[in-house]
Amino acid sequence: MNRLPTLFVSHGAPTYALEPGLAGAQLAAFAARLPRPRAILVVSPHWMTVRPRVATTARPETIHDFGGFPAPLYELQYPAPGHPEFAQRAIDLLNAAGWPAQADPQRGLDHGAWVPLRHLYPQADVPVFQVSLPASLTPESALAYGAALAPLAEEGVLIVGSGSLTHNLYEFRMGQTEVLAYAREFEGWIRDAVVAGDRGRLAAALDEAPHARRAHPTTEHFLPLPVAFGAAQPPLPATVLRGEILYGALSMESYAFGDVPHADTASQACNGASR
Repeated sequence: MNRLPTLFVSHGAPTYALEPGLAGAQLAAFAARLPRPRAILVVSPHWMTVRPRVATTARPETIHDFGGFPAPLYELQYPAPGHPEFAQRAIDLLNAAGWPAQADPQRGLDHGAWVPLRHLYPQADVPVFQVSLPASLTPESALAYGAALAPLAEEGVLIVGSGSLTHNLYEFRMGQTEVLAYAREFEGWIRDAVVAGDRGRLAAALDEAPHARRAHPTTEHFLPLPVAFGAAQPPLPATVLRGEILYGALSMESYAFGDVPHADTASQACNGASR
């Protein structure tokens, strides 16, 4: 199998599970163009740990780690199997790269994993396992964390960083259709950095991008983006998977790093440039 691309997805609010919109359609079209992965590895901000942990669960449960949403969301299940062998491979790779990692035989799939996976692989027939997000990560070290996992993409594993391109919960307004200007400006700056393959800009994004601290008052939903970028091996094309900006400030844009067969979305070669 040729190397699979890596993927950053904006997983949105839990309601995204039932309301795919443009972003969900983009994910479905992306998955349809890929060779079938042997497994999927997901890094999500909803599993943060002091040191890296890797889910070795054979049958991960669906975790409904949210409150105050419509009842049908709590009935949804994503019964994909785990993949203990690839999970152990991830542990070995992290340890070899200086990230002491441990197995977690109980961990299920949080909504940062199963919500976007409902649109990528709705049949839940591809094995899935999660790798935790260390709480001490910075954008720079998140690039290295992703790079440690990169060999898995050569082995048929789809590496997914699941977060949110913008994530200011204080400014979300359910039903609001007018987009706040800062969210659009931040989204555009990140898109330009990603399409240029500019590792340095991405590492410095939370300091240099316009309105960065407003877009991300906390960093955990941004960090899966540099993880996914770091897991790719430049020079690679970056494909923009467009999504709406919902609730005034929640960008649903996603990115794929690597060759996407028969892609009909405009892409531009990453040149691996740094500042």
